[in-house]
Amino acid sequence: MKTLLRTKRKKTGSRLRRTVVFLDCGDTLADEGTEIKNKNEVTLRARMIPGAARTVRKLKRKGYTLALVADGPRGTFENILKPRGLFELFDAHAISREVGVEKPDGRMFLAALNALNIPPEQFKNVVMVGNNLFRDIKGANDLGLVTVWLDWAPRRSKTPADPSEVPDFTIKKPFELIRIIERLEKAAETAAERTDG
Repeated sequence: MKTLLRTKRKKTGSRLRRTVVFLDCGDTLADEGTEIKNKNEVTLRARMIPGAARTVRKLKRKGYTLALVADGPRGTFENILKPRGLFELFDAHAISREVGVEKPDGRMFLAALNALNIPPEQFKNVVMVGNNLFRDIKGANDLGLVTVWLDWAPRRSKTPADPSEVPDFTIKKPFELIRIIERLEKAAETAAERTDG
């Protein structure tokens, strides 16, 4: 079986983890409705969406490679995620203020893909999870990533504007992501066995 990442082989038991998970932060991990910001619009603190921290920790424990792909200043994500021990669990951070563009611009996703040495033929093994149909889902769909829309917050449109905004999967709670990732992983392993056999 080919490895997805040259430098980041992940094993759990004897199974190689092929799926890589990209996560947005606002209304995907943290509840934007609870954000306290400073005068520079840097979030100082926010509550996590129920089950979000547990989901990130479980994905990491299971050996998945994680990337934070989020719009805003680095300080926002450090302030929200570091106190909970989550920021360091991400293998890459594609943060818009550092990349110089915001999602859905493909350069945001490519920053994380390149940081993890993921070649284009492996983009189909990358799952982008976000709350925004335009920024997260359209941007990831345009690159051929698997998309998961978290339909949790009332702050964003819940109707795709066009086919490019239609997600591959929809979840209502962060922890539902685990089952989707496991299902994708199993399908990838089955396909690899057929190819190898």
